Amino acid sequence: MATSEKNLSYYDESQLPDASDMRIGLVVSEWNPEITEKLLEGARETLLRVGVKEENILVWKVPGSFELIYGARRMQENRFIDAIVAIGSIIRGETPHFDYVCQATSQGIKDLNVRGETPVIFCVLTDDNIQQARDRSGGKHGNKGVDCAVAAVKMAWLKQNS
Repeated sequence: MATSEKNLSYYDESQLPDASDMRIGLVVSEWNPEITEKLLEGARETLLRVGVKEENILVWKVPGSFELIYGARRMQENRFIDAIVAIGSIIRGETPHFDYVCQATSQGIKDLNVRGETPVIFCVLTDDNIQQARDRSGGKHGNKGVDCAVAAVKMAWLKQNS
């Protein structure tokens, strides 16, 4: 389903598992901070709303979306975290750099999920322009950070119960 057909901020809290003992990591790109800070805010507020304790939310900042892979891997290795949300924003420019960063970031996060024990949620916006990113980070399409926080809780439950 395309984002334009879904509100990224909608979820049914009654369908979520108990999150009171979950530990969730948020690895956040500092590139495009207007967008990534809103995604972080949406994720953090949602985690708190669904019962994750403040002290069980760990936030690490990395320079850009490409570095999310390393940050998430280090968090997988060195912390007792139940799920990780990798938060970034890649906006198309005038060169193929966009394609390379999008491809590497998505493949890297996929590899962490295939090889690691801790699920990593892909909360990286890959938009053609800044308006599309704004629309998906608290604008007319909701906030992808909310959507990914909910996914993190569901995947943390799966990790704990499988």
